[in-house]
Amino acid sequence: MTKADIVNEIAKNTGIEKVTVQKAVEAFMESVKDSMVAGNNVYLRGFGSFIVKKRAKKTARNISKNTTIIIPAHNIPAFKPAKTFVNKVKSNAKK
Repeated sequence: MTKADIVNEIAKNTGIEKVTVQKAVEAFMESVKDSMVAGNNVYLRGFGSFIVKKRAKKTARNISKNTTIIIPAHNIPAFKPAKTFVNKVKSNAKK
């Protein structure tokens, strides 16, 4: 499902114009991104959490050049689904 599909589905279910729905969806996504860039997590009860994970500094190998590389500590965005969401997907997959 793409962002356009989401906009179409919301517009169809609510009767709101697609342009308005698209602005709302993009504003939501921008808001989540801005919050995560600032280092804050976003919690949506019943859906899941957009969290910032911290990766520690580590040593890696470049096999082709046979050299050692230091990868600095960094943050990455992640999504953790809510338990109810996971259970719904699991129960639907068994059918």
